[in-house]
Amino acid sequence: MRGSRRAADVVALIPEVGSSRLTRRALLSGFAVAGAGLVLTACSRQTAFGASARVDGTLESQLNVYSWGDYDDPANINAFQKKSGVTVQLDSYGSNEEMIAKLGATRGTSGYDIVVPTGNYVPMMVANGLLQKLDHSRLKNIGNLDPLYTNQSWDPGNRYTVCKDWGTTGFAYDTDVITRPMSSWADFLDAAQHEASKNVAVLEDPWEVTSMYFGAHGIDPNTTKKADLDACETYLVNTLAPHVKAFNSTAVTSGIPEGTFSLIQAFNGDARQGMLATDTIPKNWKFVYPTPTANLWMDTWAIATGAQHPDAAYAFIDAMLEPDASYREVDYIGYSTGVKGLEERAKEEGFDLPELVFPSAEVISRLTPAELNDAAERLVSIVNRMMAKAGS
Repeated sequence: MRGSRRAADVVALIPEVGSSRLTRRALLSGFAVAGAGLVLTACSRQTAFGASARVDGTLESQLNVYSWGDYDDPANINAFQKKSGVTVQLDSYGSNEEMIAKLGATRGTSGYDIVVPTGNYVPMMVANGLLQKLDHSRLKNIGNLDPLYTNQSWDPGNRYTVCKDWGTTGFAYDTDVITRPMSSWADFLDAAQHEASKNVAVLEDPWEVTSMYFGAHGIDPNTTKKADLDACETYLVNTLAPHVKAFNSTAVTSGIPEGTFSLIQAFNGDARQGMLATDTIPKNWKFVYPTPTANLWMDTWAIATGAQHPDAAYAFIDAMLEPDASYREVDYIGYSTGVKGLEERAKEEGFDLPELVFPSAEVISRLTPAELNDAAERLVSIVNRMMAKAGS
């Protein structure tokens, strides 16, 4: 990663990675609730940042949050506003690249207080001075986070971020078409060339697509070795691509209820949405957390350099780490927040398919957080070639 360049050059630092994260967030809650988030987003587009008075001598009267579209439960926003007296203004972006470019170009004068970067972008942002160090003494609820989701490799000690939502990647398959047991990426690649050929969907994210090959062949999915990348390209382009029907991050949300695919690489929460999009949970679809590893992605709360409302920012993040707020977030977004006790509460309250939101400890222990490293541009090239081959 070329993270030593100054902040003004941050746009040049960003590999041209696909925008699958946008599609993942856009449909997490399903179409029925999208309108609620859009109201908040639409209001926030008329951005007008300015000085803010104190509510009660402690908090500023305004908070400016820069997040993904429809990625925050309106009930949580409203509850915070009512309790604190702080007006929350939301502005949205469609990719980490867009958010980083905005912060880098403004050099601490963006007007945003809180941002929501994906974990593997955090080292780049820190190196370019875009994030403030967190004062943990001002986050009394940080102890609510399960240690499994703290102290990540891209932010040791949670110096700059805390977990907002997290998830992983696996695959769903139609057991009427693929009748054998499936448990690994090797199984996925084999079934894609046989029973599911021409009815396979994979994600648009280059790291996610290439990690299937690396996982199946016992290679670190964050490898930068030329020999690994060359072998991956040869296999994915020449062997797998002819069997792939679509590169679409939302394929699982429609593909399961409509039966348009029989094998789908998918984010765990999205697979759950696809299974819940039918009148009854389909018995012929199964989701797999594949061995040996998959991505542990995490979106995080962070405070931007130059934040004009730091007290309100700390109060907001702390409020989102409260158990009740966290549970509402899980229910709205369909992904875990990493707060302790949510799985038990979900099961008690009849939460549908909790296993697709809360993987077992065994699964979590073998996940690998994606890195944004020197192989990023090569991964993009590999998947672009796959797309061309699949469409030829």
